[in-house]
Amino acid sequence: MNFNSKNTAYKTPFGAVKRGEKISLRFPFAEWINVGRVFAYFRLNERIVPVEMAFEKSVDGYAVYSCTFAPDTEGIWYYRFEMHNADGVWYYGRGEGGESVCGENLPEWQLTVYKPTYKTPDFAKGNIIYHIFVDRFSRADGVSTKRKYRLHQKWDDDVEVRSPDGKYYADDFFGGNFKGIENKLDYLQSLNVGIIYLSPVFESYSNHRYDTGDYLKVDELLGNEEDFKSLLNSAHARGMKVILDGVFNHSGADSRYFNKFGRYDTVGACQSKDSKYYDWYYFKNYPKTYACWWGCDNVPELNKSNKEYRNLIFGNGGVLEKWQTLGVDGWRLDVVDELPIDFTTELVKKVKSINKEALIIGEVWEDASTKVSYGELRPYLIGDQLDGTMNYPFKNAIIAFARDNDVRYFKDTVQSIIENYPKESIYCLMNSLGTHDTARIINALSGVRLPGATKERKLLYRLPEYVYERAKDKLFVASALQYTLPGIPSVYYGDEVGVQGFEDPINRRSFPWGYGDENILAHYKKLGEIRAENKEIFSGEFALNEADDFIAYTRRAGEDEILVIANAGYYNKEYFLKDAYIDLYTGAKYNNFTKLIVQSDSFFILKKIK
Repeated sequence: MNFNSKNTAYKTPFGAVKRGEKISLRFPFAEWINVGRVFAYFRLNERIVPVEMAFEKSVDGYAVYSCTFAPDTEGIWYYRFEMHNADGVWYYGRGEGGESVCGENLPEWQLTVYKPTYKTPDFAKGNIIYHIFVDRFSRADGVSTKRKYRLHQKWDDDVEVRSPDGKYYADDFFGGNFKGIENKLDYLQSLNVGIIYLSPVFESYSNHRYDTGDYLKVDELLGNEEDFKSLLNSAHARGMKVILDGVFNHSGADSRYFNKFGRYDTVGACQSKDSKYYDWYYFKNYPKTYACWWGCDNVPELNKSNKEYRNLIFGNGGVLEKWQTLGVDGWRLDVVDELPIDFTTELVKKVKSINKEALIIGEVWEDASTKVSYGELRPYLIGDQLDGTMNYPFKNAIIAFARDNDVRYFKDTVQSIIENYPKESIYCLMNSLGTHDTARIINALSGVRLPGATKERKLLYRLPEYVYERAKDKLFVASALQYTLPGIPSVYYGDEVGVQGFEDPINRRSFPWGYGDENILAHYKKLGEIRAENKEIFSGEFALNEADDFIAYTRRAGEDEILVIANAGYYNKEYFLKDAYIDLYTGAKYNNFTKLIVQSDSFFILKKIK
C-alpha cells in the first residue's frame, strides 16, 4: 500500500487544480513503523511550503496521515514527503507509475495549478479535426494564376523528392485550392468533421508555404480572397470551423520583408540596411549569413521583439485581425516554442479579443506542461496562452501499443498527460496519428523503416500486400483509440483511405480521389458517426481500467458510459463484463456477466445499456 498520485484514495482531486482549490493528500505507513512527524513539502520554483500531516485513520494495518493544501499561485508546483522520527529523516519521492518510494534525491510529484478563469472553446470539445495539406487535397479547375509555378499536369503524379540539380526546393505544385476544398465539404461531412485545419495559405514560394511571402495575401494558386471567404462561409453554413496555420517565427527569404531574390516591389532586409525591415531579422555577416530556422536559409528567423513586426501581426488591420474578421475560427501555431513567451501571450490576447471562442493550438512535441525552451519554462496551459497542443505524446503511445504491444508505455504516457494537463486543455488536445512532419500512419504501423535508403528509393517503395493488411488491422485499433481518448482526433488527409509514404515530402502525396481503400474509409466514417452521436461522453471523464496486457478504459458523462477495449498482442484476451453493453461499432449486444473474447489486433467500443 503506497501513496499514488493517480489514485484518488491518496490525492483528491486527481490531476491539475485551479489556483486556490484545495487538494487533499493521504500518505500510508505500515503500522509497525515508528512514525514521528510527517510533512508534505510543496515547491514552486525556489519557494517551498511545508505542511505538517496529521494522523487520520488506520486501514488494513496502515496508519494514514493526511493534509490539505490550497496553492495560491498558478504554475507548475512539485511536492514530496518526509517522515521524521528518532532514527532520522525518511524521504519519499515519486517512483514508477506515480507510486511512492523511500530514498534520497528522488523525483517529486507534479501539481499543475492554473487560473480559475481558464476556459477553452466549447465547439472544439468532442469534435473531429481534418488536417489538410492544401496543395495536395483537391484541385478545382478554372483558377487562373499569373505566377510561374511548376505545376503537375496530372493529379496522380508522384511527388518530387529531388530537383534536377540534386537539391530539393519544394517547388513542385499539384494546385490544390480553396474551391477544391469547398467542393469536398460533403465528403468531410460524411466523416463528421467539425474543424478543418489548413496548412499555410498565405503567399509563399514553396508548396508547403511555411516560408511566408506576404502575411496579408492568400497564395494566388489557391484562389483569391473571395474564394477563401466562400470556403469559410460554406464551411460555417454546415457548422464546420476553419483554423489556419500561423507561421510567425520565420518568414520566407523570398518575401516582401526579406526579398532576397528581388521579386517584390519592396526594399527588403536582405537588399539594404536602410530597409524598414532590416531590424526584423538577425544578420551575422550581412547580407550573406543570417539566423534561420534549423539552418534552412530559405526561412530567415524573425525578430519577434521588433515593434513594427508585432504591429503587423497584432495591430489594427494586422494579420490576426484581418483573417479573423474574414471568418477564420482559430490558429495552429507553428513551432510555438520558438516564440517568446510575451509574444505568444500577446497573440492569444489579440485573438481572443476578436473572438473569445477562437481555438488556439500550439505545436509542441513533448509534455507541454513542463516544456522548457531557451532556458524558460513555457506557461502554455496555465490560462493566458494555449487552448491545447498537438498531442504527440498520445500519438507515440498509440503507435507503441498498436505496433509493438507496449501496454505499459501507453498507460504511463496517457495517465501522465491527463494528470499534468488542466481538463480544459485536455478537451482541446489535437490527437494526430500522422501529420505533414511524420511518416504516414500506415507506414509507421507496418514497422518498415528502410534505414539508409535514399529518398528516391523510399518514394518508389510500397508496402507488400501482406504487410499492408497487417498494418491495416493495427490502424483500425490505433484509430479506435485515437477517436475515444480525451482530446480531438485529427485526421491527416488521406490517412483515412490508406495513403502510404515515409517522411516528407513523400507523406504529402495528392489525395487519391476514387482510388483509396474503401474499407479503411468505411471504418473512419463509422468512428466519426460514433463520436458525433456520443459527443458529451467523449468530452467527459476518463479512467483506465485494470488490464494486465491489453487496454481497457471508460469514458463517462453523468450516467452514460462507454467502455473501450483493445488488444494488440498475438493472443486472444478475456474481459469480464459486469454490465450489459451494446457494441457501437458492430451493433452486437452483450448481457451482463459476459466473458468477452478480445481477439488479436481488435477493439470494442461498448456503450452501457441503462
